[in-house]
This record gives sequence, C-alpha cells and structure tokens, in this order.
Amino acid sequence: MAIKIIIIGAGAGGTAAAARLSKKGFNVEVYEKNSYNGGRCSLINHNGHRFDQGPSLYLLPKIFEETFQDLGEDINNHIELLKCPSNYSVHFHDGKVFELTTDLSKLSTELEKYEGDKESTLINFFNFLKEAHIHYKKGINVALKIDFQNWYNFFNPKYLPLVMKLHIFDNVYNRISKYFKSDYMRKAFTFQTMYLGMSPYDAAAPYNLLQYTELAEGIWYPKGGFNKVLQSLENIAIKHGAEFNYNSDVKEILIDDNGVAKGIKLQNGSIIDSDIVICNADLVYAYNKLLPNTPYADKLGKQKLTSSSISFYWSMKKIIPQLNMHNIFLSENYKESFDQIFKDHKLPDEPSFYVNAPSRLDPTAAPEGKDSIVILVPVGHLTNKPNINFDNVVNTARQQVIEIMEKRLKITNLRSLIEHEIVNDPRTWQSEFNLWKGSILGLSHSIFQICWFRPSLKCKIFDNLYFVGASAQPGTGVPLVLCGAKLLENQICNKYLSNDDKKKAIKSSSKFITYIFSLFIFIICAYLFI
Repeated sequence: MAIKIIIIGAGAGGTAAAARLSKKGFNVEVYEKNSYNGGRCSLINHNGHRFDQGPSLYLLPKIFEETFQDLGEDINNHIELLKCPSNYSVHFHDGKVFELTTDLSKLSTELEKYEGDKESTLINFFNFLKEAHIHYKKGINVALKIDFQNWYNFFNPKYLPLVMKLHIFDNVYNRISKYFKSDYMRKAFTFQTMYLGMSPYDAAAPYNLLQYTELAEGIWYPKGGFNKVLQSLENIAIKHGAEFNYNSDVKEILIDDNGVAKGIKLQNGSIIDSDIVICNADLVYAYNKLLPNTPYADKLGKQKLTSSSISFYWSMKKIIPQLNMHNIFLSENYKESFDQIFKDHKLPDEPSFYVNAPSRLDPTAAPEGKDSIVILVPVGHLTNKPNINFDNVVNTARQQVIEIMEKRLKITNLRSLIEHEIVNDPRTWQSEFNLWKGSILGLSHSIFQICWFRPSLKCKIFDNLYFVGASAQPGTGVPLVLCGAKLLENQICNKYLSNDDKKKAIKSSSKFITYIFSLFIFIICAYLFI
C-alpha cells in the first residue's frame, strides 16, 4: 500500500510537492482552506476583469522549465509565455522616466541620460552585470540547489571562497552604488529587492541576481495569469493520482504521544490520518497555531519578517495609455520610505509602489477598451501598536497613489475612471491566507535567516512532518519555493524509498573537525564584515 501524504495548502509549494510526490507513487491528498488554488498566486475576477492577486512577474524561467521537466512534461505544452517587450517604466519624483529594457541599444541610450554619455557609463554597466552574473550563477547553485538539513551542510570548507565572491556581508544598495553614480539609477537598479519584501539597504548583495535575470533572461507573463502555472501543476498532480480538497480549513496537525505527526484535524471536526504531513501553510503561523506550543514557535514568532502590502485591484472604465505592462513609481525620499516600512512598520509618507496593467501584453485580462490595474503599495506588517485605524491607512494610500499617478502621468481624472475596486491590506493577507502578521512573503532573507539558518524543510521537533513554502528553505518567491519542493521530494524519497541514508552520513571525526574549523572561520568573517 502506498505511503499516504497529506499536504496542507495548495499554494505554489504544496501544489508542486503534490505533483512531484504523486508522480513518485505516494498517495497524496491536499487540503486547502480557500475555494481556489495558488494561495497568493491566485486570480481575482470581476465582470470580465482579471487580476493577479500576488505575483505578476515571471522571473528565473529556467527554474520553472526544470520543474516541468522533472515531472516529465514540457512547460510549453501547458503555458503560453509572453515576453515583455520592455521590463519597466520607472517614474521618478520629478517626472523623469527611465525605461528599463533588455534591448541593449535602447538601454544604453537611457543610461546615458542619467549617467552621462562617457565611455565609462556602459563599462560600469557591464561591470555590474559581470558581478550580478556571478551572484546569479553561484547563488542559484548554492542557495537554491543544496539542501541545508544540517549545520555541517552549510559550514563546509568548499564554500569559503564564495564568501568574498558573493559579497554576502554587503548590501544591494552599496554594491549598485559602485557602478552607478546618479541617484536615479541607484534607485532604478535596487527597488527589485521588494520582490523579496526587503529594503535594498538591508538585502544582502547577492540578491542583485534579480536585476541580472531581468536583464539577461527578460520578464515573462503566462497568458491567462500567473495562476496558470499552478493550475498546470495541479492538473499534473491529479493525473498522477493526487486528490485536492478545497474549502477544507485545517485546525490542527495531529501529533501523537511519541512526537510523530499522524494526520490533521479540520475546522469541521473531521480527522484525516496519514503517514507524512507536509505543511504549505505559512510556516510561522503553522508552528504557532497548528502545532503544540514550543519554545521554537515562540522564537519564530519574533523573527524578522518581510513587508506587507496594500494592494488595489481597479477595474477601469477605459484604457490608461500612459501605463505600460510594469510600472514603478519611486519616492524622492527613497531610503526614508524604506525605513518607515521596515523600521517603523507603517505606510511611508511618500510611498514607492508598483502598477501592473496586464492587458498590455495579454488582452484577455480586461474587457475590450478597458483596463485591469493592480497597484501594490508596500507597507509594514502588522504589529502590536494600538489604535491603528487600517481603514484610514488604506484611504491614505489610495489618495497618495492617485495623486502621484495623476501628477507623473499627467492625468487629471484618474479617480473618476475607477469603475470598481477590490483591496487587500495586511488584515486581508492575515485572515485570507493565514500569513503571520500579514507579512506577504514570510520570514525575511537577512543573513542569519537564509540557508541553514532558515527553518528546515524537515521539522526538527516532530517526526514525519515537513514544510514547504516561503518561510522554509530555500526562501520566498515562486521560483525559490519550486526549488524547495524539489529538495523536499529528494528528502522524502531518500527516506521512504531508499535505504541509503546511512551511506550519506558524515563518517569520520577528521571531517567533523574540519567543519568545526570552518564554522570558526565563518564567525570571524561575520565579525569582520558585519
């Protein structure tokens, strides 16, 4: 009889894990709180308007291709990918606009507007690309492809040379400042850290791999919405026998007297037994709400989190021709706005925000002659601060967005063009998706919350319990979560389908001593560079 696996949550990680493990012959059942799949990667539909509830940028395409290849599928048979002709229109406070594009000729001209037409402008840009390429290649191979189950997997002598190459003790903004002199370009090449819900002044330098993948591989969009990826993975999982149960809110992960996960209890009282439980619900929420209380749960609840967002989904009466597919509006007081989000945990006085108009590339996103527009305004996650009226905060954010867009796009009647509005704010993210404190991307990617320091895929407290998703290794963002599902598959298959575990263990005390020495070197490096 096949080993039974219960997966809590049909987000990117849970759905990918269901597809992988059902293909391996496990008996997989998925239980999802909501009536739809994808979690944050779901769709909102209203009167012919379609919105991506969360991600709309399809980055790191090779990771998606690899996921489908592992499942014996060609991604092109499932998803029609559309390439954005230009990555972004970046709107600055003074009305200037920068087109960030993969077209080198156009990009060179754009750079010269802000950096000058000297030879050094393009040379500095290529030097930046060279560094970002190293971060991309080395970072992907180490951070996303290696399973850091144990501390000695991380503190390995062979990784020591990477410490300097990856500039892990520097931040994204500092590294960018070495290659771009203007304040405009420093902003235009650092806001991407918000994909990770982090400030560019805090995000470790290797994360400029995000800018690299945008420039080298482009930005893509699945026709029909980002959720098409999840729908395809669910269909593959079902083809291999997986069962998806919607409107099935999990109340508790059942742990027996020996500390072994034995199944789940739903809010309606139903109990479902299993041999293995995989939790794709928010990890911090799960440890604090679905499992017996532990000191580790309390510790996780106090860890550094990513930002939240106020997201507006506007059905427009007409097309707004001044908008491209992806639009970034950046604050004049750039650093101060990030400090207000990540230190004060509030809405900035002058926010930077993202505007997505998907019908520029995919006409099916809106009725003919109309626009579907998503506005994402980063804000601090929920805190224990009393007397915060979030309705007022949302109203303030809406007014800020409208005023900034009208001024920079030279529109006089934007508010009157909004036919219908849907809003997600930190309260929504918390209640609808069980995201801890409304943090939209889970645990932060600070230095001591990545790789081995990040919560493991395998629970270290309760047996037969695993995690997959943004707050587990390797990290947040759909491509990273897909990598986590692959690492999880390997762990479970190695344990339950193979007897080779002991062969993979550390065998010699001399190797142990080497790891201890490496740990010492890492601590010295951290002391010197932090």
